[in-house]
Amino acid sequence: MIHGILPEEVLEQSENQISLKVKIPAKSDYFDGHFPQFKLLPAVAQIDLMAHYAAKYFGLPLSTPKIKRFKFSDKILPDTTVIFKITFDSEKNHVTFEVTDAADGKFYSSGAYNL
Repeated sequence: MIHGILPEEVLEQSENQISLKVKIPAKSDYFDGHFPQFKLLPAVAQIDLMAHYAAKYFGLPLSTPKIKRFKFSDKILPDTTVIFKITFDSEKNHVTFEVTDAADGKFYSSGAYNL
């Protein structure tokens, strides 16, 4: 368990890509102190989760030293269930990810980084 988040559910997995269903509970410490009157999942938490899952499933380092891009389209609120889709290109040492809503597919964020 990372930051109060229960274990993820693997939806699809291949050699270079994984899709994970993850519930971000309101009790997660990721929400502590981040806009107390209007809690939302901070960008640094999304990057941290993505790095954690990339390390777990692809054996990558937990650090994300060269983030190439990070785009936000909507806020992730407490008790939201999301899909993390992570792709690792081992030839280019490049990771891409996107986060969408598990219920309706709404796009939350995407990004890429090089190792």
